[in-house]
Amino acid sequence: MSDDLVICRCEEVTREEIEEAIRDGARSVDSVKRRTRAGMGLCQGKTCARMVAQMISQATGTPPAEIAWPNSRPPVRPIKVGDLAAMRGGGSADAG
Repeated sequence: MSDDLVICRCEEVTREEIEEAIRDGARSVDSVKRRTRAGMGLCQGKTCARMVAQMISQATGTPPAEIAWPNSRPPVRPIKVGDLAAMRGGGSADAG
C-alpha cells in the first residue's frame, strides 16, 4: 500500500496520516479520529473504522478485539432546525 492511499474517503485521510497518529501514541480508533478526523465524515466511520483498527493492531501488536472503538452517539430523534430556533427556555416550539 502506498502512503498516499486514502483510508477515510469522507475526510480524505491518508494511510500515512493514520500511521503518523499511531506512531505519536494513538492506540484506539477514537484517538486516531481525534488526531486525523478519520471517521468524522458523512459515514461516521462506517467505511474506515475497521481499517483504522486493523492498522492500529498491526502497528502495536494489540489483538483486534482489544482495540477500543469510539462511542456511537446518534441523535435521540431528528429535530427540525425551525423547532430549535423557536425553543425558549427549554420549552418546545409549540409552547411559544
